[in-house]
Amino acid sequence: MSAGAAGMLAVLCGAIFLEGVDAAMLNVALPSIRADLGLSTTTLSAVVSAYVLAYAGLMLLGGRVADMYGKRKVFLTALTVFLLFSGLGGFASEGWMLLTARFVTGAAAAFMTPAGLALINGSFPEGPQRNRAVLIYAGTASAGFSLGLVIGGLLSAIGWRWVFFAPVIFSAILLAAGIKLIAEDKEVTAPRQRFDVAGAVTLTGAMLLAAYALTRLEHATSDLTWTLAAAGASAVLWLAFILIERNSRAPLVRLGIFRSSALLQSNLGAMLFTGAFFGFQFIVSLYLQELLGWSAFETSLALIVIGMDAILAPLLTPLLVERFGNGRVVLGGFALAVAGYALFLDMGLDWTYAAMLPSTILLGLAFSLGYGPLTIIATDGIAENEQGLASGLVNTSFQFGAALGLSAVSAVGTLALGDGESPSERLDALRTALLVPVGGTLIGTAIMGFGRWRCSGLSGRPQTG
Repeated sequence: MSAGAAGMLAVLCGAIFLEGVDAAMLNVALPSIRADLGLSTTTLSAVVSAYVLAYAGLMLLGGRVADMYGKRKVFLTALTVFLLFSGLGGFASEGWMLLTARFVTGAAAAFMTPAGLALINGSFPEGPQRNRAVLIYAGTASAGFSLGLVIGGLLSAIGWRWVFFAPVIFSAILLAAGIKLIAEDKEVTAPRQRFDVAGAVTLTGAMLLAAYALTRLEHATSDLTWTLAAAGASAVLWLAFILIERNSRAPLVRLGIFRSSALLQSNLGAMLFTGAFFGFQFIVSLYLQELLGWSAFETSLALIVIGMDAILAPLLTPLLVERFGNGRVVLGGFALAVAGYALFLDMGLDWTYAAMLPSTILLGLAFSLGYGPLTIIATDGIAENEQGLASGLVNTSFQFGAALGLSAVSAVGTLALGDGESPSERLDALRTALLVPVGGTLIGTAIMGFGRWRCSGLSGRPQTG
């Protein structure tokens, strides 16, 4: 790897690390924000969901914009917007300012992420070099989320506004480095056409309503009408999205790209993989803080072991991919995740950190093996002028899967608890909810290992380009 390529990769990894940290550390700061600004629970929840909704809903549009207008230009512009509106969040004095800041930073991340991954895919030749670069990039992203919980706890101890100001400082450094180190686009960009705004709106609405319908399953024994209405509206919007894409001259998603069985299979795997993890994290946070009485900072430290993938992903995973191929490495990641979640089913009211450590170690290994190779499979073999689209699709799947996983776990846990209030009843409800991550990763294992779509990237043979 040349010095120029290494410098560019460092900037791109810094940006994806920043996005992961930014998404995670706000969760730790929410109580301080509410105490200072007097926000309602609804507004506080919206501050979190505004970022995720903009991120997931606009990711595909970001990928297409990167393909049409150039990856470097889109990446640096999005990073600038991220910097400015993160600063707005730090100066917020009212709820609407936080909502605006989080929505726009989420939108900026939606343009920055696919552009960054597409820059890597366009700068490194297909095969071992690109695989290693993508694995480093994906491992950095995962580490950002893991470490964000701890960083958020430390910054909140100083003052919650530093959760917004710290990303401003970091993104300013990245912007200065990116202008110098990211070379001008040499690839041929796609023809400039109109943006598919209708497709972006219907896709965002469909995802939001799907997650909401899942959440409402907690009222399965009553108020079923609203649940069915949300599910039906989501289905209508999904259908509308498909029809819009089929008839649009400049579709957000060229539906023909799904003829790539590897892309389709890996996107399904990505949804299940992250959905299971985010659901697990939600369960563990409730378990440790509400049942065992741990603080938010202690909880974040307990989960930091999962961040071992920041070290293992760039060092160990490339060697395994070269030896066994992406498909087998991904299957190993899914298998370790199933084991990690299943071991946690024995959680009790007298558990110590040592009892939960095996699960966190297994999940750290699972992310090391699964996250990066899934990303490689999803973008491998895709035409250069659609790398942004393929990158946007897989990142959308990661984000949408996270939203679905959280909604499903919340609904199952609430439904299982019913009117129960005792610690033992709450523990049983959390165990029942944990079956969602276990089941999701089992289904993911079946899809990745035994699905009817077969291709060289999933057959277990190493890819050499």
